[in-house]
This record gives sequence, structure tokens and C-alpha cells, in this order.
Amino acid sequence: MVDSAQDVKPTPVRPSGGQVTFVQGTALYVGAVLGTGAIALPALAARAAGPASLLAWLGMVLMSIPLAATFAALGSRYPDSGGVSTYVRRAFGHRLAALVGWCFYLTVPPAMAAAALFGGAYVASATGGGTATVVGTAALLIATVTIANAFGLRVSGRLALLLAGVLATLLLAAAITSLPHARWDNLQPFAPYGWSAVATAAALLVWSFSGWEAMTHLSADFRRPARDIPRTTGSAVAIVGVLYLAVAAASILVLGAAAGESNAPLADLLAIGVGGPSRVIAAAVAVLLTLGVMNTYQAGAAKLGAALGRDAAMPRWLAPGAASGEVPLRSVGVVAAIAGAALAGVTLLGDADPEPLVLLTTGAFMTVYVLGAAAAVRLLPRRSAGWVSALISVIAAAALLATTGRYLLWPLGLAAACLFYLYLSSAAARRHPRGDDRRSVPDDAVR
Repeated sequence: MVDSAQDVKPTPVRPSGGQVTFVQGTALYVGAVLGTGAIALPALAARAAGPASLLAWLGMVLMSIPLAATFAALGSRYPDSGGVSTYVRRAFGHRLAALVGWCFYLTVPPAMAAAALFGGAYVASATGGGTATVVGTAALLIATVTIANAFGLRVSGRLALLLAGVLATLLLAAAITSLPHARWDNLQPFAPYGWSAVATAAALLVWSFSGWEAMTHLSADFRRPARDIPRTTGSAVAIVGVLYLAVAAASILVLGAAAGESNAPLADLLAIGVGGPSRVIAAAVAVLLTLGVMNTYQAGAAKLGAALGRDAAMPRWLAPGAASGEVPLRSVGVVAAIAGAALAGVTLLGDADPEPLVLLTTGAFMTVYVLGAAAAVRLLPRRSAGWVSALISVIAAAALLATTGRYLLWPLGLAAACLFYLYLSSAAARRHPRGDDRRSVPDDAVR
């Protein structure tokens, strides 16, 4: 049974009592979006579409405007730490909210493997190593963050923001210092792989722009959500868009055809523009950034898996560690095992190419965006700015989801598995109506 949007009362617009200010929120937002994609995606996009990949970058920046505005409107009107899952539950009920959880939990491990390969590529660039160096570094990164999470260690928010700030500085430095080496003839031929390749590049770039939904989890922590969240969102979109477009343009104009062949485009730009030990510096930043992002990925996913087990949206075996302050060891192990399997798979079948993992991740994340934007269409006042942004976002996200091709099978498979599991859980609850089971199975799943 689906909840009616008309029956959902929005949170009154008033100061929340939180501590996050406009400046802090902007820094957090930029840190959430500006991640490991910046160190690798310019090359992957150039490999897919050549100079025409710049159109994909521009398109993703433009798409970010209504998408970010949608989540800003939801966060302002319904400040809650549950984020997208809460909005989907309000709009469509527990089944689709559970699907959001499945998409995040089972897609984080391949995303970790891809991020680890990005970091490994920079180490290989600095040391002159090959595929073995890339894969060995990636495996070491996965093992490191798994051990850290098994002991309950976390990368602090301040350190994560510091790393994002360092990355932003490097991106700007790489673009500016390499600019004198730019050549306009590197734009020719502009679309060597055809115009359809722009859509493929855009699908890859979703990785770089994922994170607009992340701040919804902190919406209740703003001092004045209704005022500060829209301002924060606008500032973050502008900063991230400028940085990404600058580095993408520099990669094409400076590196030319070599842009699509580079495993460490940021290091290549710095080597041209700055020289000296820039590759080593870029590798060190890439490894630290990758560790921070992966640590956050695994910590959040492991806790989510335990919560899904506790709430009967996944096997109860995962539930230990769901309580605040506890370490979800079982869930940490599951995430690590799937990440290791994903790394082994692309190593054996694809010469450690992270592109399949990026597209697989794209499919799942865009599914979450489609559901989140659709929830906004249902929850926000009709014909308001947020509602119009949500409508645009649903259409754009659905179109982009279609560009993932065969990787669309991943979110479709997750949806089928999730709904089948919920069906089995509700059937078991009906056969064995024990108190614990009835409390853990969502009402609409039983009905």
C-alpha cells in the first residue's frame, strides 16, 4: 500500500537548532561530490568520446542544477537524516525504500574496487609500474580500509574536507599551470567515435557527480535548512562545475589524443605544468583521497547493511552491529568480500579496467536518483520551483539510466532480488506470526 503524498505533512520551516552554517555546508557539499572521479574520469570520458566528451561534462553540470535543486527542496521541506530512503518511503512506501537500501549496499563494493584502481593507477604512474602495481595497490587499499572498519576506525569529517580541499587545489593548479601548453588543434577530430559516444561518456561521468543526495542526510543539522540549503546547493554546483570543466578542458587541450590513454590524467597535467616531483605528489594525494573515500563508503555501507538486516529488508544474519557505537563486523566482511570479488573479476576479465565497475555503479546510483526525484514530484507542491526541478530530474535521470546499456541489468536484478526477498519475508511472517517478526517486517510488505 502506497502512502498518499497529500497525507504527509511537511516539516515546519523554522530554525532546526543544528550547527551547520552556509560556509560549512558548502564545504561539506563540495567534499561530498568532488571525489575520486576527478582523478580518473577525465581520461575515461576522453577514451569514450574524444574531445566530444566535453559536451558530456557540460551536460552533466547542467543536469546537476535541477538534480541538486530537487534534493535541496526535499532537504529544506523534510529535514531528516534518512535522506533519499526517507523521501521514497514517504512517497511510495517501504518496498521501494528497501530497494534504495539494496542499491546502495550492494553497489558500494564495486565502487570501492573502482576507486581503489583509480588510486593504484596513480601509484603506477609515479613508480613506473604496470598492471600488477595497479592491482596490488588496489588490493592493499581494500584490505587497509577493511581492517580500519573492523576496528571501528573512521576518517574524520575534518580530514575528509581537508583532502577534498587539497584535491580542489590540485585540480585548479593542474588546469592553470598546463594552460600555456594547450593546443586548439587537439579538438580535431571533435567526435572521432560518433555523437552517440557522448551519451556513453555521460554515463561514466555520473560517478563524478554522484553525491548531490548525500547532503540530505545532514539537512536536519543546518541552522536554517529552508534558507541555507538552497544557497549551499547553488554555491556547490558552481564550484564543482567550474573545477570539473576546467580539468576536462585542460585534459583534452593539453594532452590531446593521449588524454584517453592516460591512467593518471591529473598527474600528467601537473607534470607538464609544474614538473618536478608532481607525479609523486599527485600519487600521494590520490592514495590519501582514495583511502578517505573508501573508508567512508565501507563504513556507511556496512552500517546500512546491518540496519537492513535488523529491519528484515536483508537477512537477519547481517543485523549485529546496527546499534549506535557498535561495529557491524559481518557486514564489513560482506562488503570487503564483494569488493575483492569485483577487483578480481575486472583483473581477470578486463585487464584491471575500472570502466565496467563505474558503469555498474552508475546504473544503481541513477536508479536511486530516479526514485528520489520521483518521490519529490509526489511530495513537493505542484508547480513550485522544486517540483519543476524534480520533474526535469526524473526525465533526465531516466534517460541517462538508459545509456548504461547492459549494465542496466544490475539495478534491475537488484530490484527483482529485493522484491522477491521482501515477498519471502512477508510470507514467512504470515506463516509464523511471532512478535519479533511482525515488528521487523514493514506493514505494507505484510499487506
